[in-house]
Amino acid sequence: MATLESKIPEGPLAEKWDRHKAQLKLVNPANRKRLDIIVVGTGLSGAGAASALGELGYNVKVFCYQDSPRRAHSVAAQGGINAAKNYKNDNDSVYRLFYDMLKGGDFRSREGNVYRAAQVSNDVIDHFTAVGVPFARQEGGTIENRSFGGVQVSRTFYAKGLTGQQCLLGAYSTLNRQIAAGTVTMYSRRELVNIVLVDGKARGIIARNLVTGELERHAAHAVVLATGGYGTIYYYSTLALNSNGSAAWAAFKKGAYFANPSFIQIHPTGLPMLNEFQSKLTLMSESLRNDGRIWVPKAKGDKRRPSDIPEEERDYYLERRYPAFGNLVPRDVASRAAKERCDAGYGVGPTGQSVYLDFSDALKRLGAQVLLDRYGNLFEMYEKIVGESPLETPMRIYPSGHYTMGGLWVDYNLMTTVPGLFSIGESNFSDQGANRLGSASLMQTSGDGYFIIPYTISDYLSDQIQVPRFETNTPEFDAAEREAREKIERLMGVKGKKSAASFHKRLGQIMWEYCGMSRNAEGLKKALVELDNLEKEFWSDLCVPGTDKEVNQELEKAGRVADFFEIGRLMCLDALNREESCGAHFREEYQTETGEAQRNDEEFAYVSAWEYKGAGEQPELHKEPLKFEFVKLAVRSYK
Repeated sequence: MATLESKIPEGPLAEKWDRHKAQLKLVNPANRKRLDIIVVGTGLSGAGAASALGELGYNVKVFCYQDSPRRAHSVAAQGGINAAKNYKNDNDSVYRLFYDMLKGGDFRSREGNVYRAAQVSNDVIDHFTAVGVPFARQEGGTIENRSFGGVQVSRTFYAKGLTGQQCLLGAYSTLNRQIAAGTVTMYSRRELVNIVLVDGKARGIIARNLVTGELERHAAHAVVLATGGYGTIYYYSTLALNSNGSAAWAAFKKGAYFANPSFIQIHPTGLPMLNEFQSKLTLMSESLRNDGRIWVPKAKGDKRRPSDIPEEERDYYLERRYPAFGNLVPRDVASRAAKERCDAGYGVGPTGQSVYLDFSDALKRLGAQVLLDRYGNLFEMYEKIVGESPLETPMRIYPSGHYTMGGLWVDYNLMTTVPGLFSIGESNFSDQGANRLGSASLMQTSGDGYFIIPYTISDYLSDQIQVPRFETNTPEFDAAEREAREKIERLMGVKGKKSAASFHKRLGQIMWEYCGMSRNAEGLKKALVELDNLEKEFWSDLCVPGTDKEVNQELEKAGRVADFFEIGRLMCLDALNREESCGAHFREEYQTETGEAQRNDEEFAYVSAWEYKGAGEQPELHKEPLKFEFVKLAVRSYK
């Protein structure tokens, strides 16, 4: 059993990271070329880590399952990236960003980690500006920024609605530079299928070549996972279709603890379901809430066109319930409020499962050109999908699965409970706590990759210089490859009639219904039974056509769905265990008279870290107490 040592440094909050950096062990520049590092994933955290570590002189191998690193999911984060630059002079600061994140996450994260994330955010903006990310600028040339949900300051930097894409292109350019320099070797169309431990330390991976089907062995002195979250467990989500939790799950089965799995964020501005043939939901950036007003008709079942509903017959419910924040309440609050209105019969659109996001007031105040400058690409995307212009008819939006705050437990150095195995970005349990502020994902992932892991990994590698490079023809690699092959053969051998996607859709419905925007004990227990039954059907009636010796996307999907059954069970167990409501975790039994989340700080101010105990066995819960020295735990209010 591993010990949960967070390794948070002592001392004043603002000095912790600097003190820690000063105490970290270093690797001589001349020795770095003798050390090999594997980085899995090429989103902002993975591309950032690989390029930064390559530039330092380490030998880096980087892997992605896409045909190109620039296709990572980070590309979909449209709205912006947070930093505490305070360009607007609206009283922002590193401390305020830290407090907003801690408060927004309902105080379920470490003070030290969150403050560090806020600190390095300013470095992230400077870095991306230096590599040419075209952040929006005012007429005078100064960088423009705006507000996002959950805060009352303007700290979100954006690139005309394409922020994730532009930041990823910037990261891609720094990565390519190191590939050209020979410090980084790129392996595209590879998927991690197992992790190799030697003497209890992470020393390599087994990767499947997605073109040939071959299982490849790769050794290194350390392994860094930057593989994103598991939000596609709901099937319908805002995430890229291939996003999955399998790499983190492989780490879990090798001894890495999995923390806070039930904290999974629902995004308030996804496009609603249009038909049953959809495979994903499209994300409309939360930045739209800066100028769009959210409302439903005051009368139940009102099917009139929105233009025919007069102002006095509209319920701007967020402005009514949360006058201080209005449309800019945090994501969890906005999502639940939309669900409550729709469940009560006030929803709009053909299904009644959506609300209006209306720009008519902004049009009168600012004019069409200003809105097109800010959100033009989003408006175009919406019009292509729905067939309506947001400049003429209000958008229809509904919450959808999005970001996972749960993930692999890591210490302050971003190392898991397995020595030599690091997890960065969304694949770790996150500095966000129980809920993420909008635009803080690009901030955290980039900070982890560019400005944290390059420092902290040296502390581990400093005594690995004398360790020779590893051969892959060893019993440990043999065993790891055999495990991976057995799973593939089992999937191929079912010979049933149903596709992996059909099981994924049914799995997603169970999770969305019982462990989605709201949960209760009865539903969670029912979900566990239904997951077990569906999993049995999966292993008896799955159909994977083709072979494992070729391109086979059905096999890829099947492997990920098999892991989702197990991840889903852990999510439900964690949600059952946490008898309180906070952030993205809303237990219906624990709410105030006005329907707001009700925390229990006395009993649940901890990180839940789950340990794998073997196939078919109940995982063991370990608790990392969250100690608050610099902030006072308070009831979160946006009224």
